[in-house]
Amino acid sequence: MAGVVRLVAILGLASVLLGVPAAAIAHAVNFAVAFVRVDGTRVQVTLTITSSDVDRAAGVNVTDHGSGMVDPQKLAAAEARLRDYYAARTTVTAAGTPCPPTGPIELSAESDGGIVVVMAFACPHADDIVYRSTAMLDFDAAARQSVQLVRGAAAFEIAILDLQRNDVAITQKAAPSLAAPAGAPGVAAAPAPAPAASQGPAVAVAAAASTPAEPVAAPRLVEPPSRLALAARYLELGVEHIFLGFDHVAFLAAVLLWARRLGALVKIVTAFTVAHSITLTLAALEILRVPAWIVEPAIAASIVVVAAENFLSSDVDRRWKWTGALGLIHGFGFAAVLADAGLPRDSLLPALAAFNLGVELGQLVIVAALLAVLLVVDRLTTRGRRPARQPAIVYSASTAIAALGLWWFIERVI
Repeated sequence: MAGVVRLVAILGLASVLLGVPAAAIAHAVNFAVAFVRVDGTRVQVTLTITSSDVDRAAGVNVTDHGSGMVDPQKLAAAEARLRDYYAARTTVTAAGTPCPPTGPIELSAESDGGIVVVMAFACPHADDIVYRSTAMLDFDAAARQSVQLVRGAAAFEIAILDLQRNDVAITQKAAPSLAAPAGAPGVAAAPAPAPAASQGPAVAVAAAASTPAEPVAAPRLVEPPSRLALAARYLELGVEHIFLGFDHVAFLAAVLLWARRLGALVKIVTAFTVAHSITLTLAALEILRVPAWIVEPAIAASIVVVAAENFLSSDVDRRWKWTGALGLIHGFGFAAVLADAGLPRDSLLPALAAFNLGVELGQLVIVAALLAVLLVVDRLTTRGRRPARQPAIVYSASTAIAALGLWWFIERVI
């Protein structure tokens, strides 16, 4: 009977720790960022998306899987198909009237393995402009797209598009007012439009011109979110990432398998938190950057290392050192999510702090759940005796975690 209980406990623990879908190979939600800028009645959309996501969504093969970068020759060969893909899934309207494109869609490769898609539209007027996109949703129902509205030299997030919501208002219609001639008392002359080359990634909203005494409905951009709303958004993103970051969960599970004492547990979690917070901040502030083709396999290798250590030692009092060192690598993985989400430069520190706090809150929930499962398993496998961690439990779970880490490593290297 004891053997049956032990087998059930082992299988139950493995299913809890490793019960992730096949999609766990990709450790983050498919995320794109659209920068929308408005110049009078003209709208430009610059969409950035990871090349591997483009491959899966559009059915192309533009990624060099050895380096994770975009192959220029493959991108050139796939341009026609990619233009058709994005043209069919991207629209801009003004008060319900479609805004026709002003030219062909432009495609280019980013230095970090992404693809930039630039689309330009000419609207009949600038009232109630709405951007709509369903890109990526046809291959991943959980895909997200952050819409960043460009204003001046800054961009701020106005919406997250997903399966339930795929459009967002860019401009609103102001109440009609009587215009006065430029240069009249109390009326400032409209500034001359800046040359296109000097505008960089942002274009200011052009002032509407009118003749004296004619009613004018001056279009205006939607307002940026409050600091509180921004913090809440990035807090949610941090929690979401740690819960859907199956490789980070597997790493924590491997680290905690021998842990039973609160003191050792606190040291392990603290070391991991401090370490990944350091590299997350350095990468987010662009002080230190490590390419994804190095970070992603290294995260997978760290899982194998910690799982293998469970066979060599059950002493967790010194494990915080290993955890801290390897946590530095995981911080770069967290930073990649922020880069994909478009960290707002005008509110960089609040967004960064909120994201990190979200990661920590999610991490605490995961650690508490893992520890609770382990303690229940201890009681199930040591009936009539003082609860203790059974080596068979640790070795079985470590084997499964190591195999998963090895699979991720191979998948990310090849």
